[in-house]
Amino acid sequence: MNGGFTRYYGEGDLGGGNQDEDQPPIFELADGATLKNVIIGAPASDGIHCLGSCTLQNVWWEDVGEDAATLAAGDTWDLMVIKGGGAQAAKDKVFQHNGPGTMVISDFRARDFGTFYLSCGNCTEQYERHAFIHDIRTTAPKNKLTGVNVNYGDTVALSDITVAGDPGTDICVSYLGNDDGTEPERIGSGPSENCLYDESDIDFE
Repeated sequence: MNGGFTRYYGEGDLGGGNQDEDQPPIFELADGATLKNVIIGAPASDGIHCLGSCTLQNVWWEDVGEDAATLAAGDTWDLMVIKGGGAQAAKDKVFQHNGPGTMVISDFRARDFGTFYLSCGNCTEQYERHAFIHDIRTTAPKNKLTGVNVNYGDTVALSDITVAGDPGTDICVSYLGNDDGTEPERIGSGPSENCLYDESDIDFE
């Protein structure tokens, strides 16, 4: 779908765009779908859900609700590609990775957010997840840039990242994930076999 930069927003049964869990999305994308040239206004509910492999191209979030976009849980190894676009005003996460598979994010801009990318640390169904994040520019996040679960074999590879603000920002935080709904245990941060980047890949301004 090419939205022609039409603005869409949640209303009525779609929820208010706050941090309440399990809000419905504005767009629910079937396996193989592409959504491009769309503006998500406010309230944004739970943004976009990909129910399989999908592509988001030049999608812009004016005021992120629960999350901007989520790769939902499923039975197959899916690929979610986000190319271009931007997001702002995400009290919690921009991109949420729940299902098995890979998320590729490039040429993206974000500001005023808690976490840019997170592999779910306490979903009832847990999987190995991977992310490749390249050519993004953000303000310093309130919490961290990315987070992965080392006990499930997650990885995130980062390159050409520019962060405007605090040079002490956590770029990648490692967790011990669980499937019982409790908060995952943070075990470290920085480059590792799960957090794949060098200091030279991150530019602080």
